[in-house]
Amino acid sequence: MRSIAITNQKGGVAKTTTTVNLGACLAQKGKRVLLVDLDPQGNMSSWFGLDIHNLTRSMYNVFLEEVYFEEVLVKTCVENLTLAPSNVALAGVERIFAHEKGRDLILRKRLHPAVDKYDYVLLDCPPSLGLITVNALTFVKEVFIPLETKVLALNGLVTLINTVQVVKERLNHSLEVAGIIACRFDSRTNLSNEVYNQIKERFKEKVFNSIVRENTRLAECPISGKPITLYAPDSPGAVDYKNLAEEVVERENLLKESRK
Repeated sequence: MRSIAITNQKGGVAKTTTTVNLGACLAQKGKRVLLVDLDPQGNMSSWFGLDIHNLTRSMYNVFLEEVYFEEVLVKTCVENLTLAPSNVALAGVERIFAHEKGRDLILRKRLHPAVDKYDYVLLDCPPSLGLITVNALTFVKEVFIPLETKVLALNGLVTLINTVQVVKERLNHSLEVAGIIACRFDSRTNLSNEVYNQIKERFKEKVFNSIVRENTRLAECPISGKPITLYAPDSPGAVDYKNLAEEVVERENLLKESRK
């Protein structure tokens, strides 16, 4: 089982878009995929058509140990793709556990017994480096960082990687930044190309070769209640995320080969 936090403290970088569509592409390849919505905005849950304002069970209840994790899971419109939903109530977790001992390990305790049957567990993190994100980083082994190809994005990337390193040293020695994903890429601009080349030069093999281009169909996709593979399967966005999923699996296979 691969556990991956998809995170960036900056909003609007295609974090939820990447979690949904990468998850859908992996599921369509026959992988058993679990999506965990850890953003109090509940964008990923809304994407799949849930009424997030009337959820009776969500990740908020899992954090508070009011329900078992398995009890909040819902099926999606994609075979092999399961969702753990969230809504604005989750924001209260930061306050409730602010002074709790072991607060950074809550998610690990709640999820570990329930996730072994999945091939991939993808966590959509909030756009912050607070308690919920730290819990996600303490649970997973890998971090994928969607990065908007704009010059200011590089500053935030360094901050995030430093945070991952602190969590690795203090709470989760298995944690690694396993991939940086160039998103909202506009090939017509020199800026997008320059930023991509800069991150490739600095972070080398951690940067995926697959690039997610700026695409109207991707922007429309959340309103449809479907991932891009069902909403517009022939669009550039669908092609890009299929390529990314291929690369994710390919890297996994290469790693397995190297360990033999």
